[in-house]
Amino acid sequence: MLNEKIALVTGASRGIGRAIALGLAREGAHVIATARTQGGLEDLDDAIKAEGGNCTLVPLDQMDPAGIETLSEIVTERWGRLDILVAAAGQLGELMPAAQITAKIWNEVMGVNAIAPARLIRAFEPLLLKSEAGRAVFLTSGAAKSCRAYWAPYAASKAALDALVTSWADEHNKSDLRINLVNPGPMRTAMRKKAFPSEDQDTLPTPDALVPLVMSLVSEANTRHGEWVDFPSES
Repeated sequence: MLNEKIALVTGASRGIGRAIALGLAREGAHVIATARTQGGLEDLDDAIKAEGGNCTLVPLDQMDPAGIETLSEIVTERWGRLDILVAAAGQLGELMPAAQITAKIWNEVMGVNAIAPARLIRAFEPLLLKSEAGRAVFLTSGAAKSCRAYWAPYAASKAALDALVTSWADEHNKSDLRINLVNPGPMRTAMRKKAFPSEDQDTLPTPDALVPLVMSLVSEANTRHGEWVDFPSES
């Protein structure tokens, strides 16, 4: 159980982020849910409250130059710590030849998938270290390793995320903070549908299937650290 734990989830309005936010609330955590979509956050709030949980909604664009840092100040003032950080927000961009990718696409994809997580680390590391059992999980992708044609921005951004998180984890080998990467694999999400429009999504697991694995990684009992964790092989 995660009673009285304070958990921050980015990208919480839909897909994997929403499923994880619901899972955390079911286990008793107070969820700070962030996303760009106000309507999606309100739907999440309704779902959490319907199951007896509670959350704080924070509409937030990961590209806002001061949004993440301002949120850190709010969490510091209200709770004084952060027990769980789940970075689930992601940006696919466009699948196209590398030579055709515009600066706008590069900035958006790298901004959401790599720079925003770096800002989260800077803003929330002090609060995670104030927790008795700080836990951080970042959603990565097999694209970081496959580096297929036409996937350059997304693949590069996830490879950068992997390097960032792995390096950060190595800095905390002697602390109680546990930091890991999770690769969901093919999953029934809007992003997957955009990338593979002809794929039969009914053949893919739903985001709910990933929740038990993430719950195990954010639990106080978890000892895994600095790992790339594949779903479903390690669920």
